[in-house]
Amino acid sequence: MTRIAYVSTYVPRKCGLATYTFHLRSSIPVKDRRGINPVIAISDAEADAADPLLWPLRRDQPDDYVKMARTINRSDVDVVSLQHEFGIFGGNAGNYILPFVENLKKPLVTTFHTVFEHPKQPYADIQRAIAEASAKIIVMNRKAVSFLNRSFGIPTEKIHFIPHGTPEPDYDKRHKFRQQLGWSNRKVLMTFGLLSRGKGIELILKVLPEIVSRVPNVLYAIVGQTHPEVKKREGESYRDELSALIESSGMGQHVVMIDRYMEESDLVKHIMACDIYTTPYPGLQQITSGTLAYAVGLGRPVLSTPYSYAQDLLGDYPELLIPFENETAWIEQTVALLANDVLLRDWVKKIERLGAAMHWPKVGKLHEKLFSEVSRLEPVTG
Repeated sequence: MTRIAYVSTYVPRKCGLATYTFHLRSSIPVKDRRGINPVIAISDAEADAADPLLWPLRRDQPDDYVKMARTINRSDVDVVSLQHEFGIFGGNAGNYILPFVENLKKPLVTTFHTVFEHPKQPYADIQRAIAEASAKIIVMNRKAVSFLNRSFGIPTEKIHFIPHGTPEPDYDKRHKFRQQLGWSNRKVLMTFGLLSRGKGIELILKVLPEIVSRVPNVLYAIVGQTHPEVKKREGESYRDELSALIESSGMGQHVVMIDRYMEESDLVKHIMACDIYTTPYPGLQQITSGTLAYAVGLGRPVLSTPYSYAQDLLGDYPELLIPFENETAWIEQTVALLANDVLLRDWVKKIERLGAAMHWPKVGKLHEKLFSEVSRLEPVTG
C-alpha cells in the first residue's frame, strides 16, 4: 500500500476543499494500519489533534510549515498530496506553503484547484514554485494543461487530468426528495453556491417571467448562504436586492431562496430533486466548479454560460452552453427542456453517461494509480 499524506483543509470545517479532500481520502482503500492516510489539516489556531491521523498545521504560523515538512520527512509517508487553493494558506496569496514544499523530501503531487490562463503576481511566482517542486500535477480541466505549459513551461507529461469527483446518484430517491421539498408538481431550475454578485442570478430572474408565461409551474431555487466575505462587507444587501427584484417582477410564487448552509447530503438531495441545474456565470475564466461537477455527476441536465470549466465538461454538448448576454437563447432552451418531458429524459440519459466517469470510486482509482507511480520516484528537489 502507498501511504499518502493529504495537505488541505478538512472536515468538519465547512469548506468545499475540505469536503473534496474527505471524499478523495475515503475513495482510496486502506488495507492495513500503515496504509491509513494522515491529513495535514490547515487550521486557524492550535487544533485539538484528538485524531492521531489529523496533523494540524496552523495557517498563519510560517515556522509551522517548515516543521511539518520535516515531520513528514521523518515519517513513513510515501507521497504527499497537496490540495492547492491560494486562499487557504497563510501569507500573501498563500505563500507560506512555499517553505513547506521547499523543505519536503517526499514526492509531491499537487492538485491545482485554481489555474489562471494569464497568471499575475503574486500568484504566478507561487504557482510556478509549487509546480516545479511537484513530481506530478493534477488538474480537473483539460484547458489547465496548456495554461500551465504556456505560463510556466511545465512539461505536459507532468500534468494529469483527473475529473472532479462526485457522489454517486441514487435515482430511486429522486421522487422522495421532490416530495420532501414540495417540488413534486413543479419544474425546478436550481442554482447553488455562496451568494455573491457575479453569479449571474439576475439573468435568470430577468428571463423568468417569459419562461413562466410558457411553463407556468416553473420554480427557480436559489440555494445557499451569502458568502461570508460578502456578508462582512455589505451584510445581506445583495440578497435584499434580489428579493426586491423578485417582488417587483411578480415572481414571488416562482422563486424560493434557501438561505442556509448545506451539508453534502442535503445538497445532493436538492440537486437530485431539480429538473435543470444552472450556472449562469458572466465571467468566463472559472477553471473548476464543484457545483456543476456535482450536477453532472448526479445526472441532472444543466444549462450554463460557456466559462472555462463548463466548456471543458460540456464541450460535446454545445447546445447546453449559452452566452450570458443572449437572453432569448436562455428563454428558448430552458422552455424547450422544461416543456418537453421526452426531451428532458433524453438529456438525463446523456448527462448520466457523462457523469459516470466522475463518481468517486472511479476518480479515487485514478488518483491511487498516480500516487502509487509517484511513490516509486525520487523526490523532486529544486
